Amino acid sequence: MAPTTGHISVTDLFSIGIGPSSSHTVGPMKAALHFARTALAATREGGSAPARVVVELYGSLAATGRGHATDRAVQWGLAGHHPRTCPDQVIQSLCPAIAASGTLRLGGELDLPFDPARDIEFHPRVTLPQHVNGVRFRLEDAAGEGLLERTYCSVGGGFVTLIDDDGAQVPLTVSPDPGSGAVGADGASGSAGEGVGADLRHTVGEEGGTGGPAGADVTHTVDAVGVPGGEEGERGEEAVPYPFTSGAELLARCAQSGLSVAGVVWANELASRTSEQLEAELDEIWAAMNACVEAGLEGDGTLPGGLNVPRRAGRIHDELRKREVEGGERATYFGDAPVPGEPGDPLLVMDWLNLYALAVNEENASGHRVVTAPTNGAAGVVPAVISYYVRFLGGTAAGVRRFLLAATAIGTIVKLNASIAGAEVGCQGEVGSASAMAAAGLAEVMGGTPAQVENAAEIAMEHNLGLTCDPIGGLVQIPCIERNAVGAVKSVNAARLAMWGDGTHTVSLDAVVETMRQTGADMKSKYKETSEGGLAVNVVEC
Repeated sequence: MAPTTGHISVTDLFSIGIGPSSSHTVGPMKAALHFARTALAATREGGSAPARVVVELYGSLAATGRGHATDRAVQWGLAGHHPRTCPDQVIQSLCPAIAASGTLRLGGELDLPFDPARDIEFHPRVTLPQHVNGVRFRLEDAAGEGLLERTYCSVGGGFVTLIDDDGAQVPLTVSPDPGSGAVGADGASGSAGEGVGADLRHTVGEEGGTGGPAGADVTHTVDAVGVPGGEEGERGEEAVPYPFTSGAELLARCAQSGLSVAGVVWANELASRTSEQLEAELDEIWAAMNACVEAGLEGDGTLPGGLNVPRRAGRIHDELRKREVEGGERATYFGDAPVPGEPGDPLLVMDWLNLYALAVNEENASGHRVVTAPTNGAAGVVPAVISYYVRFLGGTAAGVRRFLLAATAIGTIVKLNASIAGAEVGCQGEVGSASAMAAAGLAEVMGGTPAQVENAAEIAMEHNLGLTCDPIGGLVQIPCIERNAVGAVKSVNAARLAMWGDGTHTVSLDAVVETMRQTGADMKSKYKETSEGGLAVNVVEC
């Protein structure tokens, strides 16, 4: 599939949401919220009174949905909550309250009987033809007649599409604020080409059908969040000054304009906002990332989900801080070599880099607030490398903004030409993409030329090719947490390797991204976020 020219905003790629998964938690929650708003609009038009809402999860959403909190996420969304703004108290208490009362307040307004055990159906062996992450919502009257049905795909990174009458995916923007202009006056999708009561039922194919990046001709062209006058569901090409869909086009735009990679993305972002607004948005992204790091550094106890995985970041942080105390007694290991983390240890920086990534992903595994980067499962890589840049390279606020912009360029190229979803291409699309994005961002703030930035991304992605997504127990814990730490280390190494060269290299970023896409298409489904292969079946759950 050749992608159409499009612009993916930094605020789309780095969106604030809830752990543990952007595709299995954030995306379904947004879809449920969109359906709730559409259903409420339909009920205002009259007709039969709604009596029940049914949720059907397909493919990977069903296979690992419980471990990824998909069943809870759809309840949060149906109740009217957005992943960006949903209060922690709601996350903790809403689902138990629904189960106890047997009632769900649709969109925060309409009480309906709801039994999660009955009304959330899991179909792990059935995959929608459009995408492996499918969810269908159905509103019924007291007689069981269907009043409204909508089918959505969660395509990774918190991005959601609606299946239209022709079976095509229509990208959606689901705003936290229904009054912000992102939703039409009646609360319904404004440009998906259907009326409120349109029948969007589609045939469900058996497992093994199309649905990945190689099987469905789906464009990922999206606009920037906050475009004046845009309605929910209205996604189009932005009138950006330097559009690009590939690494080659990005380098050409840089050469044409004389701008850096970050400068090109900055100019494109200004098509839909002022520089002051953009700076504020970038600062908000980093503030949320940093808050997640700081929270993770204080974490202790055991991660939820049943694997009894201990949180390590808090303990490691305490030990590293103790060992930084001047005059402290230096312990040794292997003879006279310093203990890891002690003054004089040449790899001390790596311990901190690992720590930052562990901190974020333990927060994500706990279901706390994180930033997709570009997904939740890979959310630790970019913040870890930025934290390294700030702590050890004297990074500034302006530098962090440039880092995020350069990273956005790479994430855009990957998403438009391959995938950032583990359910489509394995973890090479998640941690691999994140590692490439972080490498590019670091090379940018280290003074790299556009060619060096592209080279850094290429190195990082190339050495994540073939990485499978095989979470044990369907939880975003093993191997996901440590994998982010390793991915962060790869990012730093890739950036440093690129900076030693002049940007000339044999394998282009575009070639690696295409290879990643093809590898994902060839990869068996059991290695793509289904927990049916790899570590997920070869390690005994404790």
